[in-house]
Amino acid sequence: MGSGRWSTNVYDEHNRFKAAAGKSTFDYSDSMHKSGRSTWHAHKNLDPKGCTARESRDSVEHPESTAIAVMFDVTGSMGSIPVTLQKKLPDLLGLLLRKGYVTDPQILFGAIGDATCDRVPLQVGQFESDNRMDENLENIFLEGGGGGQQTESYELAMYFIARHTHIDCWDRRGHKAYLFIIGDEMAYPSVKRREVRDFIGGGSERDLQTTDIVRELQQRYHVFYILPQSAGYGGDARILGF
Repeated sequence: MGSGRWSTNVYDEHNRFKAAAGKSTFDYSDSMHKSGRSTWHAHKNLDPKGCTARESRDSVEHPESTAIAVMFDVTGSMGSIPVTLQKKLPDLLGLLLRKGYVTDPQILFGAIGDATCDRVPLQVGQFESDNRMDENLENIFLEGGGGGQQTESYELAMYFIARHTHIDCWDRRGHKAYLFIIGDEMAYPSVKRREVRDFIGGGSERDLQTTDIVRELQQRYHVFYILPQSAGYGGDARILGF
């Protein structure tokens, strides 16, 4: 994936069309909340169950692709931050494209919940270079759940990125990709094989330590954790220590 180029004009026109139709930016999420909890599910384009891999590939159009994954917490403590991220998308793309910070950026958006209690604890889009990344972001289900114990399933997201992405920036050129996790809580101590089976499919014969998955992930990705000050646990000493 990753063909085409992102356009501010397409982004603006899409938003105007939605507004004229009386739809919110996250209208898929709105429809899920209206349907009742028993029917909640990830959008088909962001459902990780059975997904072999998300791919960031070189092409004639993008000969030196750079994979960038942005996974953000959509539990209740994060409030309106996912909505703010969508509004700031042109600024992000402007920095990457106009400033030339990276070559041929291909961006994946995804969302993290709590696999111990949420219906949709993991959502993962595709790496895209054009305005399809807008659609992936807008199709994220803002479940707003979480367990209220300062832990969410960040480790499940890191497991997916570590083991279910194919990235030419590393495979062909040995350049690490980038993963940004935007959240305000801690990961669970281990990646549970049951949760991998239920929400991704396949998996290992045993639980895996989160610290081991982080080390594995860091072999191919620069990994950043962003803790917004305005989030529910923004500035929390325990979270900062973690």
